[in-house]
Order: sequence, then C-alpha cells, then structure tokens
Amino acid sequence: MALRPTRPSRFDVSVAVGGLLGGVLLWGLGLAVRPHTEPYVLLPGRWPVLLPLVVMAGCELLRRTAPRTALLIGTPAIVLDTVTQGNLVTILMYTDLMYAAVLYGPPASAHRIPRITGLLAVAGAVVPFALWRNPEALLIGVVTGLVAFGPASTGLIVRNHREAADAARLRAGQTALLAEMDRVQAVTAERARMARELHDMVANHLSAIAIHSTAALSLDDPGTSRDALAVIRENSVEGLAEMRRLIGILRDAGGDTEPAAAPTLDGLGALVDAARTNGLDVHLDASPGPVPAPVELAAYRIVQESLTNALKHAGPGRVAVRLARRDGSLAITVTSPYGDREGPGAPGSGAGLVGMRERAALLDGTFEAGPETSPRGRIWVVRAALPVVEGEPE
Repeated sequence: MALRPTRPSRFDVSVAVGGLLGGVLLWGLGLAVRPHTEPYVLLPGRWPVLLPLVVMAGCELLRRTAPRTALLIGTPAIVLDTVTQGNLVTILMYTDLMYAAVLYGPPASAHRIPRITGLLAVAGAVVPFALWRNPEALLIGVVTGLVAFGPASTGLIVRNHREAADAARLRAGQTALLAEMDRVQAVTAERARMARELHDMVANHLSAIAIHSTAALSLDDPGTSRDALAVIRENSVEGLAEMRRLIGILRDAGGDTEPAAAPTLDGLGALVDAARTNGLDVHLDASPGPVPAPVELAAYRIVQESLTNALKHAGPGRVAVRLARRDGSLAITVTSPYGDREGPGAPGSGAGLVGMRERAALLDGTFEAGPETSPRGRIWVVRAALPVVEGEPE
C-alpha cells in the first residue's frame, strides 16, 4: 500500500465541505431522520443535530491522513446523533469514515474492523430481540450492519483487490527485470563467444603475418624475403576466408557466405601442418577417440591457440601436442620451449589464455598454463581437462 499523505487531498476537502453543506441544507429544510416525539430522542430540537454533523465533516478531512483517528472521533459523534433527531448526511459521512478506515488504515485494523462491526451487527439483532421479544428489534442489527459492517466489508474487498493488483504489478516488474537480466547475460555470453571465435580463428594467421613480415624487413636476403612473403600471402588468404565465414555467421546469409562446419579433432593434422609451415617444429600425439561435439570444438580451439602462442613467444625447439582420454576426461597437453626466441616475435594481449580458460570453464573442465622445469630445460606448458560424459551423444 502507498504511504498515506500528510495533508488532506482536494477530494477529502470536497467531501467534507459537500457533506457539511448538504447536512446544513437538510437541517434548514427541517428534514430529520427521527421525529422529536420518539422516546429515545434525548436531545430534541433542531440545534443539537448540528454538533455531530460538524464533527463528522471535520473527520472527513482525516479520512486518508489519519483514518483510525477519524473513525475513533466519528463513532462518538454518530452515537450522539442517535439521541438527537438525526441527520441523514451525518450517517452517510460515518459510513464513508468506516470505509476509509479499512481501505487506508493499517493492515491490522483493516482486518479487525469488519470482524468487530460484524459481531456488533449480530449482537444488535440478537440481544434486543431476546430482551424485548419484538421482531422490530431485529432492525437495530440491520441498521448496524448497513451503517458499519457493510462499508467495512466493502473497504476490505476494495483493499484486497488493490493489494492483489499491486502484487501483480510487482511480479510483472520483477519478471521484466529478470527477463532484462537474462537478455543482458545472453548478449554478454554471445559477445564473449564471438570474441573467442574471432580471436581463435584469426589470431594465428595474423601472428604468422606479423612475424614473417618483421623477418622480411629485418633480413636483406631476397630468398628469405620471398619465402616470408609467400607465408604472409598464404596466411592472409586463409585469415580472410576465416573472416568471411565469421561475417557469414553474423549476417546469417546464404550462398557463398554460409558458415563453415565447426572444426573437429580430425583437422588437427592440417592445423599442425600450417604451424609447421609458419616455422614451428610440432609433434602431434592425438588418440582421443570419439568425443562430444562441444568438447571437440573446445579442444581444437585450445590446441590452435596454444600453437599461436608458441609461434609468437616460444624459443627454438620442439612443440609437443598430446590429446588422450583419461579418467573420463579429454586431457590436452601442449608444451613449448620457454625462453627468448631467436627471430622476431609478436606482441600478446593475454586474451588467448583468457579464451582457453573460458572454454574449459564452460564445460566444467580445468585449465592451467605456465612455465615448468623439464629434463630439456624450461618449458611452457598448457594443460586442460575437459569432462567427457560416458554415453553422451557424440
């Protein structure tokens, strides 16, 4: 429920003024609820009628700002009105105070007031009838129900509908917020995936181009320059083809820009041959057997990025690539000499290691990379273990 205002609203002021003027009009016309000859009219005459009318009109100013206070003040006023000739507008304003106390009051009062007024209506019908044995005595309970229980029940119904509507709006807002969070997460995940694919598909070719172009510029040897330019051209063509395939995936176009099938472990031989063409001494030992497609793609990309890093940073010597099934996982190990390289290198940003670690994490696998000491000296080792669920579709 919304916070109650601290000052009467224009509507409340209008109700109070309108009720007061309407009551005064009925009083001026001499239209009373009861004739002065009734035995329970303890304050006969016209003037006593005005006091409960004025008090009730003042309570109407508090119907939203202090609904319980207005009801507590209005109840003695309506009791006072019953011992006078009475005014219909005073009774109507009291029913509005009862309705407002339930609708705008605290939750505890909103549920307590209808129960109390319901008991009073029943007691007002049963007790007088039991005492006087007169069917007309039942009218006391009926009047009590119309003046108190009816407005209180109506206020409770309206309040419940408003609370249900507020809860529905809150749930709708939360659902929209969750949907937006899911959308943002999906976009972020897709951007990260595309960044990994772009890096893995193109970085190898660009690294080779950078290294061989530096060699061609630094060595004054036509034969070496010619060989370097051949490697540069080959990597440029392959890199351009990879970029076109990636653009085809982004555009979802047909024809010549159809995205190529995801690389598999069967393509490791061609990947190693390309690395050898770029100047690496690579030894491949791969006998993983059939593995699920996501694991196969991640393993291929990890090997590809490891060879790219070796091309950019490794010292002279052999690069060993091993893939094997071990303890329900596909174990990947890539080792390369660690130290200053003889020829030109290429700068690195660290994005490759991040991408490999992300690929392993997405499959609940493990990844580590760093220098180690081996019998043949310092080496850089990349290790990854990608779980392979037995019986999973390949």
